[in-house]
Amino acid sequence: MSKYIVADDHPLFRNAICQVLQTLDENSDIVEAQDMASLQIKLADHPDTDLVLLDLHMPGAHGFSALAYVKGQFPDLPVLVVSANEKPEIMQRAVEFGSKGFLPKSSDIEKIQKAIQSALSGNVWLPEHATESTPVSEDECKLMEGIASLTPQQYLVLTMLAEGLLNKQIAYELDVTEATIKAHMTAIFRKLGVRSRTQAVLAISKLNLEPPESVTT
Repeated sequence: MSKYIVADDHPLFRNAICQVLQTLDENSDIVEAQDMASLQIKLADHPDTDLVLLDLHMPGAHGFSALAYVKGQFPDLPVLVVSANEKPEIMQRAVEFGSKGFLPKSSDIEKIQKAIQSALSGNVWLPEHATESTPVSEDECKLMEGIASLTPQQYLVLTMLAEGLLNKQIAYELDVTEATIKAHMTAIFRKLGVRSRTQAVLAISKLNLEPPESVTT
């Protein structure tokens, strides 16, 4: 029996993926998450997960930063990126950043099954139309490594910072003191190699994806 975490903010798509997983193994243990905050909790509660299906567009994900976070916290856990953004260069980048493949939301059941089975086998799966892309830059690699080194709390602070929240607001949301948030900020700046809030926001924004033209759920 395999255990999966399906992380996507669209209930209909999560349901569709869950049905496909059950066709592969009717005894599958499937855990669902609708945003990065809930994914962090599910990952901590289910360290024996065999595969994460990760939507890069769900709330709090901030594009490839979500993949960097998961791989940083759980380096041996296979991740299959799922997205309605079907640009070939995005697909290749997902693999270059450590995923076991890229599953477009427009995929039929057969392709979804193949992608999942490939990821579980340790192989990489990409759609046929995915083409080669230019290698990721050294700066991008350093940024991904920096995000991967963040603690769960630091990652939450960074995403809230990217959403425009002030220290006081972040402290309120996380139920901690502003001094704690300032300490997190200092650590985040050091790990990302930046010196200010603005530079931190610009850094994580480099990993964002353009919204897909249409979302298939």
